[in-house]
Amino acid sequence: MILQALYQLYERLPDIDQPGFAPMGLSWAVVISPDGDLQCLFPLRQQAERGNKLVPTSHSVPSPGKRTSGDKEGFVADKTDYLFGFDPSAANDPKAKEKLKKRFELFRDAHLSARPKINHPDFDAMCLFLEKWNPEDPDVSEKLATAANAQIDEIIGSNLTFQVSGKTSFVHQIQEVRKYWSKISSEEKDATIGLCLITGEEQPLARLHDPAIKGVVGAQSSGATLVSFNAKAYESYGKEQSYNAPVGSIPAFAYCTALNWLTGQKDRRFRIGDLTAVFWTAEPTPAEALFPQMMSGVPDAEDDVTKQRIGDILEKISRGTLGSDELGAPDTDFYILGLSPNASRLSVRFWHTGTLRDLIANLKLHLNQLEIVRQWDETNSKNPEPLHPSSYQLLRQTARDADGIPPLLGGALMRSILLGTDYPSSFITAVHNRIRAERDVTYLKAAILRAWLIRNHNQTITTMLDETNTNPGYRLGRLFAVLEKAQQDALPGINSTIRDRFYASASATPRAVFGRLLRTYQHHLGKLDEKLKSYREKQTQEILSSLGDFPAHLNLQNQSQFALGYYHQRKDFFTKKDTPQPTETATV
Repeated sequence: MILQALYQLYERLPDIDQPGFAPMGLSWAVVISPDGDLQCLFPLRQQAERGNKLVPTSHSVPSPGKRTSGDKEGFVADKTDYLFGFDPSAANDPKAKEKLKKRFELFRDAHLSARPKINHPDFDAMCLFLEKWNPEDPDVSEKLATAANAQIDEIIGSNLTFQVSGKTSFVHQIQEVRKYWSKISSEEKDATIGLCLITGEEQPLARLHDPAIKGVVGAQSSGATLVSFNAKAYESYGKEQSYNAPVGSIPAFAYCTALNWLTGQKDRRFRIGDLTAVFWTAEPTPAEALFPQMMSGVPDAEDDVTKQRIGDILEKISRGTLGSDELGAPDTDFYILGLSPNASRLSVRFWHTGTLRDLIANLKLHLNQLEIVRQWDETNSKNPEPLHPSSYQLLRQTARDADGIPPLLGGALMRSILLGTDYPSSFITAVHNRIRAERDVTYLKAAILRAWLIRNHNQTITTMLDETNTNPGYRLGRLFAVLEKAQQDALPGINSTIRDRFYASASATPRAVFGRLLRTYQHHLGKLDEKLKSYREKQTQEILSSLGDFPAHLNLQNQSQFALGYYHQRKDFFTKKDTPQPTETATV
């Protein structure tokens, strides 16, 4: 199903790589004269989307296939090892120099043999250059550095292509070159014929599935494979390598190229913890470019128009007012694939399909259940908290930094969001661990706990303070907030409150803590003026009125209620009321 969906995507994508070609990041163009003389090395690098780093530009070039430990030359475009047969680090290493010389000769001979078949003046000029070039020339390093007007280290190891002086196109873009390579790359000697799992047709099968998949966070920079076998344990009936999962050569290239295209498009991929997810639909829809940003959050570098559009769509989804044409036809199928690295391979972490109608309905449910009053909004902050938090922002509440997010949690959370199933219990456990470590209940953590209680345990939780909620955990959370506020009123500017010392124990074993806290509370009341003292006592008595004895322990559900009661009560302290209240001396 995954390979078939990717194959169908490939067939509808315009201007995508053809069989035998793959994207390559090119850093330099070797500019030569029609006679094959080196003119200069022209930089093809461009500034990265973020920061000042220069990165190669991507071009569709002839693909030599997957390189292993052996030498395998590319065609027209390749690394400096093959184009120049030179590396200054090998100057004093005879074996390394011999290896570089062999690579250059492989590259040169392959092109010289192709010269009469291609018969194009620009390709002829490239062949003349290769005939004249001498990797053992003692001035090679100086020639290259001078030609590039750069340090030799900036050139060595990068990918290069050829361009004839005065021409606007590169040699690898010449139609005769592309036709030649497409023909020879599809001609596989002694090809195994079999039934393709993607098309269901008899055709030559791919021994290796190329091109390698790039763009997956944590995977090898040279790319990784989605389908491969490298041990006897994975072989059936003597079928080695990818013949054990028979896919035609052209369909294999097609699905790999389509997946590479997805991982290379910033508006089609998004990161969830340690995995990379890609999204597409069965036919072109606005959802293809918008959904990944809805899931990961719009980067700070994005323009305000995009941010506003994403925010408006999420708001319409949450309110049920989204137009039928804003994301695509409701019956359109969607596909979302989560990948994580596994050595030189990719692991499928999750795979979800469905219709856009189901996706929007489940996303609406998720957003509604997350909804809770924000601590910092447009009325009290220049950097308000997100009204509709992304999945990545939710996962960040489970760890101190992004690297600490539990590996399997991203996929489990996405499954809950996309399919409308229960949130994973490990998600809530991790959030409580962070609350105890940070000694604070933030807006996003409170939103997660509310959604979990509503979805997993069918409890009714309001978005703001609910004084009618008699749940012991919720009441104790409110009481804890009142006791802390009394301490802050009595000791303005205090650096450490009871929250820093007692939150973890108060939320888990209240009987062991609240007696001591109430005694301390009486000392704090003595330092308040009569009006504020009376107001705090009234709040305390109202909360305690529905409580009997303090519970010895609170389970995870009641600990979540405790956190929500504390958060709601704290927020209520600093929410402007319609009726005058006693002066509050502390700030959040």
